[in-house]
Amino acid sequence: MNLPLLISRRYLFAKRSTNAINIITGISVVGVAIGTAALILVLSVFNGFEDLLSNLFGHFNPELKITPAKGKTFEVDSFVLVQMRALPGVEVVSETLEEIAFFEHEGSQDFGVLKGVDSLFARVNGIDSDTTLREGQYLLQDGERNYLVLGAGVRNKLSVNVENPLATVTVYMPEQQTGVLDKPFKTRLASPVGTFAIQQEFDNDYVLTNIGFVRELLEAPERTVSALEIKGRPGANMAELKTQAKALLGEGFIMKDRYEQNEAFFKVMQLEKWMGFAITSLMLLLMAFNTVGALWMIVLDKQRDISTLKSMGATDGMVRRIFLLEGFLLTLLGMGIGVLLAIVLYLLQKNVGIVTIPDGFLVESYPIAMRATDFLPVTLTVLGIGFLASVLPARRAAQVPSFLREE
Repeated sequence: MNLPLLISRRYLFAKRSTNAINIITGISVVGVAIGTAALILVLSVFNGFEDLLSNLFGHFNPELKITPAKGKTFEVDSFVLVQMRALPGVEVVSETLEEIAFFEHEGSQDFGVLKGVDSLFARVNGIDSDTTLREGQYLLQDGERNYLVLGAGVRNKLSVNVENPLATVTVYMPEQQTGVLDKPFKTRLASPVGTFAIQQEFDNDYVLTNIGFVRELLEAPERTVSALEIKGRPGANMAELKTQAKALLGEGFIMKDRYEQNEAFFKVMQLEKWMGFAITSLMLLLMAFNTVGALWMIVLDKQRDISTLKSMGATDGMVRRIFLLEGFLLTLLGMGIGVLLAIVLYLLQKNVGIVTIPDGFLVESYPIAMRATDFLPVTLTVLGIGFLASVLPARRAAQVPSFLREE
């Protein structure tokens, strides 16, 4: 067996000459445990919020969105659309058309995005589910009558009561012909029947209706769309799906998966996550002073043993390794306890919800998600700090003279 490891393990659990050393050692282990648990839980909470918001974005943004590289709209060929829907990785393809519009209801006015969608849109993202539909119903057209499903923010700004069957919203759309000054807007009435709540960015801007209504307002041809929104089959490879869609449509289109559609948001989330990790690491670094103190006291307590080892031929390097390993074992013990503590708290939060969120939020307790990939940076950080905390005491131990030198 490795002799420095054997001795350092013996020192870890051996009785000390002074009970204060045991207390300081215990405090250092507890400090490492708390710091480790904090690092894991910080990452897990950010993971939980990321998963929650990804889920919410998924109720509006598709898995793959195809838009024109130039201009706002394009005409999709019906034969190409049939071919795209027949691709092995595709489950649903929805046609959408959106444009900035002006809305008015009983004196309240607001600008927003009028998004026309086909009958397959809800299958792409599940926007008609109980999770997102807060009031009324998801209905876009009934015969010749056009309906609106408003974002919660738009509904509040217009003060619309979607439960009132007689309520109407006037939609103003700029005329496409230039030079017409007497009637710059085309106006149509539509009935608000529902409200969705997903995320503030969507809730404050978007109003959904049927795609035919938007084409009529824009005086656009029958096959005009601003995007094709695709839901893949379970396990479908989005990169491969992009390649296949590009082969069908040709050049001149931008294809974005769900991450790319919200890339800026997810990058900010990642930045906040690792900034939180860095701040918690600084806290653990401060706690490491307990480890320095514990190891220093052990060195002072074991000076006679160190002198004896040196008299028997132990080198300074060997003594240094003993106490470096001693610090490593102390850190490893604290880290193991911290990981167990983090897992217990994670399970309690996941199943019971011990830390709650005030009313009015989408969930009752803080979302949390533990990922195996987070354990590697946590382990490296904790062991790295433990190593740094061991360097000075190990150097001090190597300087302890042997009995031979004293003689």
